[in-house]
Amino acid sequence: MENTSEIPRYFLLKDSLKILDVRRTFKFFSNTIEHRSLIFPSNGTFRISDMSRNDSGNYSLQTFDSKGTASNERTLRLLIHAPVSSVLLVSECLSQGEMRVSCSSEGGDSPQYSWTLDGRTLTDAELLSGNNESNIITLKQHVSGRLVCSVRNNVSNAFKEEKISTCDNFLLICGLRAVAVILLLTGISIYFAWKKKRTEKDEASALSQTTEYPENSVLMVERRNSTSCTNT
Repeated sequence: MENTSEIPRYFLLKDSLKILDVRRTFKFFSNTIEHRSLIFPSNGTFRISDMSRNDSGNYSLQTFDSKGTASNERTLRLLIHAPVSSVLLVSECLSQGEMRVSCSSEGGDSPQYSWTLDGRTLTDAELLSGNNESNIITLKQHVSGRLVCSVRNNVSNAFKEEKISTCDNFLLICGLRAVAVILLLTGISIYFAWKKKRTEKDEASALSQTTEYPENSVLMVERRNSTSCTNT
């Protein structure tokens, strides 16, 4: 509205909720979000501050003539988007030397992702899975350089850079760990085999001594005494 001073009545709805109701004839005014809004009747401006996602919706302005008949209605679709921020990159080496990298950001509505390596777009020869619009990608072996993930939406953009190197050292560490596990298992097997053999040898030695020296054996005999009674 250019000027509200000549309009008998008008109100503003957000979806189905009436947030503003002005009646010039009866000098009635109602504003459900008065604590964070202002209206300027001279030029028809309605201002809302401290907006959030909850303020998104359809705003409808309805005007009425002096008889209370609706004279005009207009609707505005309002979308509130939170900006993207604090982009985080997390990388991990996989078993075959590949590298998985994930990109995320705090907040942000409808984020869109893009990747570059040393200032250029990633190619299919460098990607094992994912694409330049995915938030998680897997790089092939021997891919290294300055990796950048950019996140954007309709109201803001942000990026995170990380220097990545190949996962050859990771494969070496995995190989050494596997060798260590094999040696540990082999050592445990040898120990238990030796312990079993030692036990069998001790048992055989004890049996041999019992047979050779029978005088060392102990014979337990139970003796029962009989008691007689004589009557005189």
